[in-house]
Amino acid sequence: MILSKFKFRCNVTKSLHLNSSFARWAFDSTALQILGVMQHHEEIVEYFKTRGVSAIFLFRRNLLRRMISILANSYDREVKPLNGTHKSHVHSPREAGILAKYKPLINTTLLIPNLKQVEDTAAKALEYFKITRHIILYYEDIVKNHTKLLDVQDFLKVPQRELKSRQVKIHKGALSNYVENWDEVQKSLKGTHYENLLTGDYRK
Repeated sequence: MILSKFKFRCNVTKSLHLNSSFARWAFDSTALQILGVMQHHEEIVEYFKTRGVSAIFLFRRNLLRRMISILANSYDREVKPLNGTHKSHVHSPREAGILAKYKPLINTTLLIPNLKQVEDTAAKALEYFKITRHIILYYEDIVKNHTKLLDVQDFLKVPQRELKSRQVKIHKGALSNYVENWDEVQKSLKGTHYENLLTGDYRK
């Protein structure tokens, strides 16, 4: 059952193979949990080895920014402020502006444990899948340096081409603009391993 769900979720990425004989599947931090990849990693790794599957791991360096995006996406799924439609990604500045108005209230008691859990999950995933053919990507690196997409195309063994996206970024600039209890978040992370997440940013 788990492999059936796993193959269904990864079908979109697998379809990108373009005249190549092997499949590629992509994971992000959320998918690792939802798909049961961590719980069934031995079965999945064996499947990858026998089928010649290559994996793309897409992570975010700023885990606080990731958390804000997830909370905002959950709010949008429930409230649907864009004409009653849930949209994880938008294609116009107007839509991005509407979604960016929501400021989540972050549970500062669970903040550090949640950040650590995401870190641990990513580390375990890379350990579990280290014997597979894979590439590790970070969202921030792709945004700042488009040549990273050339690395991906080389990994996928497809002809290089210019890749463009119509998606418009929702949360731009300082994170303090997008959190209701930013002062509390700052106090919780100051002096910890995660303090750099408060100022870490990229321009796009």
